[in-house]
Amino acid sequence: MRAELRLLGRESLVYGLSTVVGRFLNFLLLPFYTHWLTTGEYGIVATVFAYLAFFNIFYQYGMDQAYLRFAAASSPDERARGFSTAQGALALTSLAFSGLLFIFAPQAAASCGLPSSLGDVPRLCAGILACDALAVIPFMELRRAHRSGRYVAIRTAGIALNVALNVFFLWHRRMGVPGVFLASLLSSAATLFLLAPILLQLWRPLFRKDIFLQFLRFSAPLVPSGLASMAVQVIDRPILKALTDDATVGIYQANYRLGIFMMLVVNMFDAAWRPFFMERAGRPESRKLFGRVLTYFMLGGSWIVLGLSLFIGDLARVRVLGGSIIHPDFWPGLSIVPVVLLAYLFNGAYVNFMVQATWTKRTDLLIFATTLGAVVNIAANILLIPACGMMGAALATLFAYAAMAFCLFWTGQKLYTIPYEYARLARLALVFTTIGTGTWALRRLELGPAPWIGVKAAALAAYPAILWLSGFFNEEERRALKSLL
Repeated sequence: MRAELRLLGRESLVYGLSTVVGRFLNFLLLPFYTHWLTTGEYGIVATVFAYLAFFNIFYQYGMDQAYLRFAAASSPDERARGFSTAQGALALTSLAFSGLLFIFAPQAAASCGLPSSLGDVPRLCAGILACDALAVIPFMELRRAHRSGRYVAIRTAGIALNVALNVFFLWHRRMGVPGVFLASLLSSAATLFLLAPILLQLWRPLFRKDIFLQFLRFSAPLVPSGLASMAVQVIDRPILKALTDDATVGIYQANYRLGIFMMLVVNMFDAAWRPFFMERAGRPESRKLFGRVLTYFMLGGSWIVLGLSLFIGDLARVRVLGGSIIHPDFWPGLSIVPVVLLAYLFNGAYVNFMVQATWTKRTDLLIFATTLGAVVNIAANILLIPACGMMGAALATLFAYAAMAFCLFWTGQKLYTIPYEYARLARLALVFTTIGTGTWALRRLELGPAPWIGVKAAALAAYPAILWLSGFFNEEERRALKSLL
């Protein structure tokens, strides 16, 4: 059992780090986009990719999860039949969907609000969606076979190629928006090519209707939950475009992505947390441990949120190679970054609260919480954007993740009670809010750049100091912290 747990931990670390590396590589495109695309062009890119995220759910319709469930308990021959059936089904549906999208590209472009000059972008998207759909079963087979090294290598190679092609098409060829999607198409096609050995090894020229129907019965219910999850993540872009304009979406997207630092923290925690609590949830003493984990996560996460909120404007304005990291045209959206960071902190709390629903096998609670988050996000966007603009979209995301966290906490505690340290969490929230609002109020003094940076550094250092002086840390924690100094 220990060997199996070590395998789980190693693969969780590998997949978690690969996600972090992949997202960081994509993040490197942000400064490039802000300098080589206008705010309006970047808004178009953000909106189209939001639509692609939803279309991916329909293209893949949970077939990868159905295949994994089937393959886990199948013989090699039966697994090959399942692989061929799933891959064949995705090939047929992708051909049909992409064929329609290719034929009706002008109409699709118009319905998405794209200018006539970008009428061919939906055709590029049709290829991207098809390649991505055809890659999910081979990728899932690599995960099933515990070939994490190859999985990560192919994923990372595809992302790195996408970054390189973006630079080539935007900087060297000056292709603008079409260059972004052409780069994505070519990198998706290259990824599928790298997966060809898996396809050649397992694919057979057959299609089993009984297996397909078995897959479909399992995968179909995953589509609504997938759409709800995607709505929480990206529905704000299309709504923001409908209620404002492309330039606003572009500014919003650039600054929203500056919250990636907190998102990476949550992703890395998630990769380690799931195997950690699954190994220990059955032990009586673990409930107190899980409560302490939330306290430590919120302590570290809130300090990161505070630090990034205070200094993100300075980082965006740092001059590199004769220009700022983020183009000045996008600076008006910097005010949303603290809200986005706080939203990801609540997402981290949601990940903490997953232990109850996961351990008791009540995954319906996860679906309910995600659906609630989607409803809150859509409603809040519609209500807040007309009054608050892009800040309304950021607040909608914050409210959505907060609703998901509180929903999962409330329902989970009835199934598997965890003694969370409410008094310590309240003290954290009080000190965090006091320092954050106090520092924000000091902006009215109009200090010079150097004194203002000093004030912010002092505020960041004051956070753990005030917690220390207020008795937040117990004796054991004080001794441990002193030993580190």
